[in-house]
Amino acid sequence: MTETQSTQPESTAYDVVVLGAGPVGENVADRTRAAGLTTAVVESELVGGECSYWACMPSKALLRPVVARADALRVPGLSRSVQGPLDTDAVLARRNSFTSDWKDDGQVRWLEGTGADLYRGQGRLTGPRTVTVTGADGGRRVLTARHAVAVCTGSRARLPDLPGLDGVRPWTSREATGAQSVPGRLVVVGGGVVATEMACAWQALGSRVTVLVRGEGLLDRMEPFAGEMVAEALTEAGARIRTGTSVKSVTRENGTVLVTTDGGDRIEADEILFATGRAPRTDDIGLETVGLEPGSWLAVDDSLRVTGHDWLYAVGDVNHRALLTHQGKYQARIAGAAIVARAAGEPVRAEDWGAHAATADHAAVPQVVFTDPEAASVGLSLAEAERAGHRVRAVDVDLSSVAGAGLYADGYKGRARMVVDLEEEILRGLTLVGPGVGELIHSATVAVAARVPIARLWHAVPSYPTISEVWLRLLEAHRDA
Repeated sequence: MTETQSTQPESTAYDVVVLGAGPVGENVADRTRAAGLTTAVVESELVGGECSYWACMPSKALLRPVVARADALRVPGLSRSVQGPLDTDAVLARRNSFTSDWKDDGQVRWLEGTGADLYRGQGRLTGPRTVTVTGADGGRRVLTARHAVAVCTGSRARLPDLPGLDGVRPWTSREATGAQSVPGRLVVVGGGVVATEMACAWQALGSRVTVLVRGEGLLDRMEPFAGEMVAEALTEAGARIRTGTSVKSVTRENGTVLVTTDGGDRIEADEILFATGRAPRTDDIGLETVGLEPGSWLAVDDSLRVTGHDWLYAVGDVNHRALLTHQGKYQARIAGAAIVARAAGEPVRAEDWGAHAATADHAAVPQVVFTDPEAASVGLSLAEAERAGHRVRAVDVDLSSVAGAGLYADGYKGRARMVVDLEEEILRGLTLVGPGVGELIHSATVAVAARVPIARLWHAVPSYPTISEVWLRLLEAHRDA
């Protein structure tokens, strides 16, 4: 079965009903189907979700040529060959290919290959274990779940409450990753991941970018030096960054965006991107029919089951634990395993690091910001570890001291910080900033998630000459502190 065509309400029973066919919903369905549970998946937009068409894939496709060119410019013998501007048409065409031109045929084939049934339309809870799907033709279908309903509807961009903003037609992350031409002047409001990545991409593609940050700096959820180094690089590339600045009003006149700041300054632009946070896509899925508040984040236990509802799961962004695609997919694997165990009447292993507990959400969340330079982190920052009551030490190393960094690029700039728990002698977190560091973070993720003792890390030998030798420099700095 693929699309709902009936105009008459019909009812079909499944073991599991999944709301949302993004990466999170797909992974829940894959796990439950692999265990033999009948599964229905409901999607109101494109199968593959936000990540595939408006977030991870198109944004990284835009950024890859930017970062590759920046790396090449730092290598003698190659730098002269890449002195000119990027081929904008080729960059955008490659980005389009990674979204399959915003068509989901391939994703539909994959989902159907799992044996799950796909229903296109708006899915809403209409009572416990019941989802009603309204198709584009107005037809309705009632789906009942014997064991579980999983809400995997993700999040959407949150816009500020500014008068007349709708008439300005501002960019959100969707427009920023999907634009088919380069704006001459772009104002970016925000200092997080979307803001920094899109500022980096569009500046390199030819926009004159101004970043307005309400706080003191960029990437405020990482170690302070991460935002500082990314800001320095953006400034060197030509972007203007203004911290401690809020937008008071925005208008569009004759195609030009006019921005007034709280300090009274006026900035003109061709487009304005608001990257000011996310809101859960739970406002129109019938939460009120099961005693929950529409538009709210959904509180869950570590098996991703919604508090007070033994049949309802909230997986991915909607639970507000870690708004990252890879973390949502991790949660989906955990939730799928928990649903299967409960359906079979088997014990649910909910202890830390058990098969049915998303413990990594608390202790080992990795993230890469694909700017130039890249910023990557896992686990707790120094400030977070101290607030959590751990007795910790920060160990800092200049990445340029590593032979592999010098080979990677002339004038390599980078920094690493290891947060060591002094009582348990394990890592609580690690942050890296520098070209190419995104590919290094998984080794740190393994060390944090596995609680590898510092003494054992000395036996994990990094290959020479790679940037991963930073591990030795960090261990030596900890030893000598």
